[in-house]
Amino acid sequence: MASPSHPLKALVAFRNLIRPELIRTVHLYLSEEGGEVEKFEVSSYFEGLVNGVWLCIFVFDAECWCSSDIDRLPTVLTVSRNRKLETIPSLSNDLQTITQLTREIRKIEECDIKSEEASKFKEDKNNWYKSHHMCNVDLNSLPYGLSENEESDQSATDVSWKKKKRAATKDIASLGLEDLAKYFDLPIIEASKNLKVGLTVLKKKCREFGIPRWPHRKIKSLDGLISDLQEEVKRQQEDDEEAALAVAQRQKMIESEKERIEKKPFMDIQIETKKFRQDIFKKRHRARVLENQCRTLPLF
Repeated sequence: MASPSHPLKALVAFRNLIRPELIRTVHLYLSEEGGEVEKFEVSSYFEGLVNGVWLCIFVFDAECWCSSDIDRLPTVLTVSRNRKLETIPSLSNDLQTITQLTREIRKIEECDIKSEEASKFKEDKNNWYKSHHMCNVDLNSLPYGLSENEESDQSATDVSWKKKKRAATKDIASLGLEDLAKYFDLPIIEASKNLKVGLTVLKKKCREFGIPRWPHRKIKSLDGLISDLQEEVKRQQEDDEEAALAVAQRQKMIESEKERIEKKPFMDIQIETKKFRQDIFKKRHRARVLENQCRTLPLF
């Protein structure tokens, strides 16, 4: 083994097969003139090679060393895990030299990878730009034979449509309960479109006015009852005027209830009205059942 004051060229470590705690290392250095201090063919050694009672467990060659090769370093040769190496300065210093060399090689490899990726990215970007930015249209002519007046009208229409797509912030802030009441008979999605506000904004406005749920279903249900009562009034007027008056009075009560809900949409439908609606549903169900029975009755 030569003096470790010269740069390390190679290091080979062996473990004794009979006494595994025994480790032997061979170090190869470069002389000041650039030649090898000792003649040692490191290329003839490899990990796993058995020479008598010695097993080769690690081979370092500076000429073909890669950063990933440090993973092959055994635990027994790791200074941070084997403190006994500190008592062998030559071996400890050479192992630290290998670690430092690995860091430098890793930095060079990372720089090469980054520069290669950057050049590849730049090339791909240029290719994408060329393939996506080829203009085959004559920009001096109007598309599809449109005249200048037609083109200007179309662009003005598009701009105005985009402006009308959403209401301004000040218009949203000025929305009142009477503005929402105009669209209580519509589903909340259609109402938000007519008011030119988003669905979330409309729900937030409802909470500001104390409306827990959009009253479209309540209004629609009352409209259905009013329509049924109107038909019933017409039918009863031919047979019984007193019954027609009672039905008309019921109709007015439901109409006034609808007006109250439109003014105070947080109100629920009255219990009496719910019972009346339930009775109508039962009558319709019985009528459908009888109709189906009549259809299924045998002719003979």
